[in-house]
Amino acid sequence: MKRVLAAIAILVGVRMLAAQPADTVRNPLGADPAAVTAGRTAFTQACASCHGPAGQGDRGPALDTGAFARGSDDGALFHTIRSGVAGTQMPAFPRFTDDQVWQLVSYVRSLERRRPGAAVPQRVTVATRDGRQIRGVRRNEDTFTMQIVDEAGGLQSLDKSEIASVRVEGPASSATPSSSIGVSFDRLVHADREPQNWLMYWGDFHGTHYSALKQIDAANVQRLQTAWTFPLPGESVLETMPLVVDGVMYATQPGVVAALDARTGRQLWRYTRAQKARSPYEINPFNRGVAMLDHRLFVGTLDAALVAIDARTGTALWETQVADTMLGYSLTSAPLVVKDKVLVGITGGEFGARGFLDAYDAATGKRLWRWYSVPAPGEFGNDTWKGDSWQRGGSPMWLTGSYDPELNLVYWTVGNPGPQIDRSARGDLDNLFSDSVVAIDPDTGRRAWHYQFTPNDGHDWDSCQDVVLVDRVWRGEPRKLLLHADRNGLFYVLDRTNGKLLSGTPFVYVNWFAGFDANGRPKAVEGSNSSAEGSFLVYPTLGGGTNFQAPSYSAATGLLYLEYSEGGQRYVSTPAAFESGRQYIGRATPGANAAPPARRPGDPEPSAGIKAIDPETGKQVWDFKIFQGSLTNGVLATAGNVVFGSMRDGNLVALDAATGKHLWHFQTGPTMAASPISYAIGGRQFVAVAAGNVIYAFALPSQRE
Repeated sequence: MKRVLAAIAILVGVRMLAAQPADTVRNPLGADPAAVTAGRTAFTQACASCHGPAGQGDRGPALDTGAFARGSDDGALFHTIRSGVAGTQMPAFPRFTDDQVWQLVSYVRSLERRRPGAAVPQRVTVATRDGRQIRGVRRNEDTFTMQIVDEAGGLQSLDKSEIASVRVEGPASSATPSSSIGVSFDRLVHADREPQNWLMYWGDFHGTHYSALKQIDAANVQRLQTAWTFPLPGESVLETMPLVVDGVMYATQPGVVAALDARTGRQLWRYTRAQKARSPYEINPFNRGVAMLDHRLFVGTLDAALVAIDARTGTALWETQVADTMLGYSLTSAPLVVKDKVLVGITGGEFGARGFLDAYDAATGKRLWRWYSVPAPGEFGNDTWKGDSWQRGGSPMWLTGSYDPELNLVYWTVGNPGPQIDRSARGDLDNLFSDSVVAIDPDTGRRAWHYQFTPNDGHDWDSCQDVVLVDRVWRGEPRKLLLHADRNGLFYVLDRTNGKLLSGTPFVYVNWFAGFDANGRPKAVEGSNSSAEGSFLVYPTLGGGTNFQAPSYSAATGLLYLEYSEGGQRYVSTPAAFESGRQYIGRATPGANAAPPARRPGDPEPSAGIKAIDPETGKQVWDFKIFQGSLTNGVLATAGNVVFGSMRDGNLVALDAATGKHLWHFQTGPTMAASPISYAIGGRQFVAVAAGNVIYAFALPSQRE
């Protein structure tokens, strides 16, 4: 780095102006051509390898948009360059003089998309060694590969060893290419016919998070190796679960969507949006993915906007403000496309912000309906809230739901009531529809039925976990089932046509549960809910037996696989005063001299693992123990008889789907907080997962290796 900085100092070669203080808000060099020229030289040496040769974005964010995540005024740009961004790959440059930093600011200010002299895509004709001719736009290339978007709008990813010649025909038109390529709703409905793609957040509408690919199997998985990596820096560890559509991967970080060649990991384009408003009490700074319909990608933002992006170019098409982020709202999970609508749920449960599910017109962004998860006076369920506590009832619907095209119902889960731990404000009542699954008609937004997993929750047992829709013979009868492993530690089987409880079985150790009444309502053990005196040591913990991480249902084995944590805690409440935009919890903090909660006879030591569950019985088939539990890491079952699991300690593991036997693992290094997916390019199967701020793709050795 010292040599690089020294080289920059030599190359700048311009007269230094009088040093300006580092807190100067206005660039003293402004748009002076000499400053821009000097800044370009410094940028090429120090910045272009991450941000692209013209600031268009590559391994780092685009800088040619005029909007920046850390602030867009001159002073903010100066500070970012001088001090770097902690927790990301943006380093500090403390040895730059003030004038050198201001020169960089001048150059960055001069960047605009497609400005004269900037690097723009080129139209090319490529002749391959096997006699093909490919005409299109060159999107990216490196020493060994070239990525071209052909005239039909499809991605052509080429090894240069396959190329006989390349003829450059001039700059590409700024017009969006017209083509029939895109993800139609029919393709989404029949996602199981395209195992080479990963078309939506859960892989399919039924939430199975399962891959029918089987090139990688239990016999050869030990030969798995890294195929490529792609850094996606940001302020937090990645939780993205990418889409893969016709050779293109779409991965996210808050405010960023990157389109990658899914075979090589090379970036095709990057969309960057600066957060327009930031609550000082913002939590959960994550983005878990996008949805796609036709040529549009749909993504939520931390300041609670829904954005549509052209999937071919990364250009924003429309933006709709969903809610006020200063009240505690944000959008962190992938939307769900149903017909011509984009469905998106909202966060805010920790803030007492009233939850809802919205539907928007995919073409225009116009809101079509809203269903509130906390009923108002006159609506069914309002009498399950004390007084006006419904106004601060939380119950967010933030995790992506599932959809049954045959029944035309979406199934969306609901989070914790507000206040989160203190129940006194909302009364000793059920607090509908918190901690429930709700079946909703996507055409009208009307509720068809609901089932509540944890009435009057004082534990933060959010029910925002996957609902898996399975058609199978269950106890001798063909049934339309809904499978759900809940944060409260129970594995549920429901009839998804009407919400009737068929079975509920602990999948981790629980001691709060005393069975179900005749209506399927769970009965709680006395003293297990939160109170000012405190509960006994209740299993599971606030984090729950499992969380939003992906489970996986295998069509090959008929088993459900999930990652779990097992442990207990006391739930002690204290009255919570509501203040708009601030967390509304009501949890008492034990004193410094408080004795640790004591386990009762039969209470196990804390543990974590990956296990297989038989939906027929609810019983465990096998259990693979892991070192650290997680609220975010999930699993993926494949037709190759392999279950892949990500771990908080940085390992990606492969287990035998039938026995749970360890087959292979890879240590990525950073903390993991995401679930794996699988896809195929040209018949080669890949397994991809985010770890830290990097996306990893694994595959078996190619024929050339």
